[in-house]
Amino acid sequence: MLKAGIVGLPNVGKSTLFNAVTRTRKAEAANYPFCTIDPNVGMVTVPDERMEVLRGIARTQVVIPAAIEFVDIAGLVKGAAQGEGLGNKFLTHIREVDAIVQVVRCFEDADIHHVTGSVDPVRDIEIINTELVMADLDTVKKRREKLAKDVKRGDKAAVAEDGLLARLEPVLDAGKPALTVSLTPEEKAVTRAFFLLTDKPTLFACNVKESELATAGQNPHVSRVRDYVKSHLACEAVVISAQIESDLVDLPPNEAIEFLKELGVQESGVGSLIRATYHLLGLRTYFTAGEKEVRAWTIHAGDTAPKAAGVIHSDFERGFIKAETVAYADLVRCGSVAVAREKGLYRMEGKEYVVQDGDVMLFKFNV
Repeated sequence: MLKAGIVGLPNVGKSTLFNAVTRTRKAEAANYPFCTIDPNVGMVTVPDERMEVLRGIARTQVVIPAAIEFVDIAGLVKGAAQGEGLGNKFLTHIREVDAIVQVVRCFEDADIHHVTGSVDPVRDIEIINTELVMADLDTVKKRREKLAKDVKRGDKAAVAEDGLLARLEPVLDAGKPALTVSLTPEEKAVTRAFFLLTDKPTLFACNVKESELATAGQNPHVSRVRDYVKSHLACEAVVISAQIESDLVDLPPNEAIEFLKELGVQESGVGSLIRATYHLLGLRTYFTAGEKEVRAWTIHAGDTAPKAAGVIHSDFERGFIKAETVAYADLVRCGSVAVAREKGLYRMEGKEYVVQDGDVMLFKFNV
């Protein structure tokens, strides 16, 4: 299962957010640096309103959503690339995740200590990114040194790899992340073997006060973060209030909805964050729906029908014959599979079909 790591400076709300996302109290949240040392790991279900609609169509009581893992990683400080704070441990834990959710503090509160003494989310982002870039630059230089002999004797694989590293090195040296380098799919496959920290897809979570969630668009800190990450890092930013989300953990669903309405917001920020992270990881969802259950299955964007079938069981992929398929929107509009079939919207797809997010599928196979 793919993992998303929650990172940031100490005391920006990482552990509080982790507890809210995972609906647990696993991570200690305290007003001092490094209250998280070893990473906490939690399974997170992906909110998807389509499942409740499908449950009604299938007339079942059982709904099984998709899930991903979140990891709460220790706070980083300036100098982490040289081992300051918990730097070495922090960087190792980041290498083990597939995507990064970087939490940045976008609220003022004299009672909550900030490790740098003041609130400046863009500066905080630059502190973290500088440390990640420096660690990656060191990785690239060492890799090139190791390849030098093979490159000199003309080894084709070594020459190709060194050429790719030579493109990455000046970008990192200029303080920019590796993910800003335009690469072909084949080149991206090669770079994955380098385990570069700044090559991981990244999402920024702007942590605001409870009273500012409904008006986050007017928060100058949030505006600066959105502009900065879009122009400098080609990333997106979402708004959350870690404290609100933490409070919601203890409320039943109906009371949580009422609580959010009183604050002037329609949906929990955590729901948006989880969905954004799911897509950030390159994941998509297809459904199976019947009287027994409605279930969300996780695939990678671009997966073909046999690959999607294999998520259920390897025999489904090995003996794949066809996939009976209807788009979610078409099924909802028709109200039933029978009507969708009558209107020609229920299709038979073969081995080359690329599964679309929201497809409702039934696989035929023979082993």
